[in-house]
Amino acid sequence: MRVTPRERTGVELSHAEAINPSRRDFLFLTTGAVAAVGAASVAWPLIDQMNPDATTLAMSSIEVDLAPIQAGQILTVKWRGGPVFLRHRTAKEIKEAEATPLADLKDPATDQSRVQKPEWLIVVGVCTHLGCVPLGHEGQYDGWKCPCHGSIYDTSGRIRSGPAPLNLAVPEYKFLSATKVKIG
Repeated sequence: MRVTPRERTGVELSHAEAINPSRRDFLFLTTGAVAAVGAASVAWPLIDQMNPDATTLAMSSIEVDLAPIQAGQILTVKWRGGPVFLRHRTAKEIKEAEATPLADLKDPATDQSRVQKPEWLIVVGVCTHLGCVPLGHEGQYDGWKCPCHGSIYDTSGRIRSGPAPLNLAVPEYKFLSATKVKIG
């Protein structure tokens, strides 16, 4: 014999029906919106703290006045904690760099692809072999020579001999005027 819930408890159970479903929906939406705003207000400071601080942003770019650099001279500036070489090339240096056959290079790159203005070469001053700082006006090409392992770069910053596998890197830069450049 089957016993019904009414017989077991003596109480009749009713089926509840939603009297005002729009009010319940409003409460669910309101609760969800408050929870989303609360989660965003907690998450924002955590995400925002991952942004670089003001000193890092200040180091991300520098402006350099090129006026005092005479033809044939190299100026070394500090950018992002490392050296950058700015070389005011002579007409002879430009001609030699442009005339170099690509077949003679370990990391082939034309001189025109490495400069925006032929008289100015701007490269990161870190040897691509082990990170030493090459010395300027050294080596058989009068470019740079790494004192650690003897890598030799030409006046376009291209690797010509030695263990370095790549050319000196060219940073992002743009000329603000004829005598001012912004690196970074």
